[in-house]
Amino acid sequence: MPASLRTERVVTTSDARETRALGARLASVAQPGDLLCLLGDLGAGKTQLAKGFAEGLGITDIVSSPTFVLMSEYAGRLPMFHVDLYRLDDAADALAGGLLDERQLEGVALVEWAERLGEALPVARLDVVIDGTGDEPRTIILRSADPAYGRYLDAA
Repeated sequence: MPASLRTERVVTTSDARETRALGARLASVAQPGDLLCLLGDLGAGKTQLAKGFAEGLGITDIVSSPTFVLMSEYAGRLPMFHVDLYRLDDAADALAGGLLDERQLEGVALVEWAERLGEALPVARLDVVIDGTGDEPRTIILRSADPAYGRYLDAA
């Protein structure tokens, strides 16, 4: 079925390397203004997916979890804005802190713990739900209600 008609794809990765490789494949279809919401428990692999996404954008900087800085910006084929909302309570904190702004329309925003934005999340986004922790395989669900994000489902 063409991605334009699908809203979800499930991928399984067996280790961090495969999760990074999935991130790189997703980055190959990234366009300015894209928003990827990375959802999952602590240790699920959200940052591993972001590292692979950065590699796929040609970013050579070391990508680490921005938990304590809240947002890191990287230069590549497209700018990548890596946001971590773990320490924030809700959307008001993120918006008041300027973590989400018009600069991100020039690049791609990857937001860890995006569920903290609640109703402030736009419909135009790709949810990347990662299930699993530790050494177990990961079940990764790619989901979007916006047909424009179908290219990510095909790339996976």
